[in-house]
Amino acid sequence: MKILGVKFAPLNVPLKRRLETLSAAIWIILLGFGDFLGYIITVYLLLYTETLRYFLLLYFVWMYYDWDTCNKGGRNARWITWLRNCGWSHYFCNYFPLKLVKTTDLDPSKKYLFCSFPHGILSTGVFGAFGSDVLGCRELFPGLDIRVVILDQHFKIPLFREYAYLSGTVSSNPESLNYLLSAKPQEPFTGRGTVLIVGGASESLECKPGTYRILVKRRKGFVKIALKHGTPLVPVFSFGETDIYDQIYGSEGTLLKRAQHYIRKKIGIAPILLIGRGFFQYSFGLIAQRKPVTVVVGSPMELPKIPEPTKEQIDEYHEKFIKHLVDLFESQKHRYVANADSVTLELIS
Repeated sequence: MKILGVKFAPLNVPLKRRLETLSAAIWIILLGFGDFLGYIITVYLLLYTETLRYFLLLYFVWMYYDWDTCNKGGRNARWITWLRNCGWSHYFCNYFPLKLVKTTDLDPSKKYLFCSFPHGILSTGVFGAFGSDVLGCRELFPGLDIRVVILDQHFKIPLFREYAYLSGTVSSNPESLNYLLSAKPQEPFTGRGTVLIVGGASESLECKPGTYRILVKRRKGFVKIALKHGTPLVPVFSFGETDIYDQIYGSEGTLLKRAQHYIRKKIGIAPILLIGRGFFQYSFGLIAQRKPVTVVVGSPMELPKIPEPTKEQIDEYHEKFIKHLVDLFESQKHRYVANADSVTLELIS
């Protein structure tokens, strides 16, 4: 039903679908405003409550004690199981729906660096596939302790940091990555799968429906750290990730794009002017569109262990990885992309 050009949802939508939409709305609130809400609630509890402020002071002591956990592999698996399997996670994954596909088995005793593309607006596919157990990542890759790497700043925000931890995520700084690629995982795991979204926040500014534009040519740090530990690189591609949101797009050099890059460098988060849908209508809003996203995990690219790789060695294996990633995209796109022959993977310089 359309009123004044706005397409409204039917009144008889089943409750299950309403709950799925609610889960997607909670997701954008957490990811888009979680840091801000964490600060606001903290200030309110400190200034405007009589008793809770003292509990908050105890919480600050806990934060100090717990400060480095994000650099040491994150929360123990027993603490993250509930959130990764709760009803909200199921509704969220079913909303789009999300799907996880593997193309080959991985050695459960090894450590892998999963290199994920594209970032999209919120990396929805990656968090559904690897930030929850709903899609069966534990069964598809048995023995691997799979952790998603996110911005370090999220672990410094009071209250919101607990959501990040309970999702099983870890920090993106070098200390954290070096630990994950070298330390033995805790039982019952025998190997690791560290999921790095290589393009980062900058890549989200290139997200437009029907296109796949990724930042990988300039990103070589992940190859350097993988060579240092001899860690295989596993390409991961989220087909449909760029279709669930549109955005007001500014070409490179425009005032809008310059302002977005400036703000991103200051706060670490890209200020996206996104276009989604609402809870009761489909024409505009902050909720992601209900479109399928399929996360495909490719075959590992083995790397030698070179403690101090040279620039030439980094460049060599970086080029090999790009070819490996493009091969994955081209071999899988006809299964998951409409009009696949006209869709190409754009490597932005």
